[in-house]
This record gives sequence, C-alpha cells and structure tokens, in this order.
Amino acid sequence: MHSGLGERRSFTRAITQIGGRFSTIRAGRFEQIANGSAPVCDLILRYTEVLLAEAQQMAACNAMHEAKARLCRWLLQCADRTSRADLPLTQEYLAQMLGIRRTTVTLIAQSMQARGLIKYRRGHIVLLDRKGLEDCACECYEIVRHEKLAPALGVHF
Repeated sequence: MHSGLGERRSFTRAITQIGGRFSTIRAGRFEQIANGSAPVCDLILRYTEVLLAEAQQMAACNAMHEAKARLCRWLLQCADRTSRADLPLTQEYLAQMLGIRRTTVTLIAQSMQARGLIKYRRGHIVLLDRKGLEDCACECYEIVRHEKLAPALGVHF
C-alpha cells in the first residue's frame, strides 16, 4: 500500500491469518495509479493513519486489559474483517496473537463455550453469541470499530 507514495522499504512481514479471495497489483503499477490520483494518494495516507492508530490502541489494550476481554475483541475483529462467524483459528495461534499461553486460551475458550458465546473444536471457532462477545470485549473493540478509526477512512458500520 505504501509503495503508492514512492519507493519504500518494508520492515514487517505480512501473514494471512484466514484464507479468502485476494487481488494483487504490481508495486510499479500501483505507484503509477497513486501518483496520478490525488484521491488514491489521500486514501493511502488515511489508511496509514488508521494503521498507526490501531497499532497504538492494541498496544495499550495488550498492556491494560485482561486476556478474556482481548480474546473477545480479537475474535470480533476477525469476524468483522472476514464477514464470517466460523473462524479457522487454533488456540496456539490465538495465544501467539494475544501474547498469552495456549493453556490460558484453552481455559478462556472453555468458559466462553460453557456460556454459549462460542463453539470450538480443534482449529475452528464459531461465534454463537455476538452480543455476548461484545459485552465481554474491552472498549478497544468499539473504539477501533466506530469512534476513531472508521471515520478516518470514510467507512460507516
């Protein structure tokens, strides 16, 4: 995305968490399009601001909120971004994303399943009660979803 602003060096690695359909465009072609379009360039800049704000919010969230609330937030964000309630996620992967032990994810997932919030089996989590998950998630979910980040991109949920 940032190559549209000129030559850039990436210091990160992208990982596809959940499979789906994707489109690609060569960096040189993307740069040509961005250079020829002020709206595209503006979109790139706003997207960069959103990513930075989200990274800051998640850093604060990881430092301040309990693991259960963060897990609920993370599951809701995955569902929002994939438009799916059935998520192919392992407990090991969730533990890595949240910076907690896999056994902690197991205990939290068991309690969430007992409450009817989710159904899980090896490598698969199904969100059963979205409202219940939203109630258990920390406020960071709503901040990222509505208040701060979506308006920056001109997105309305």
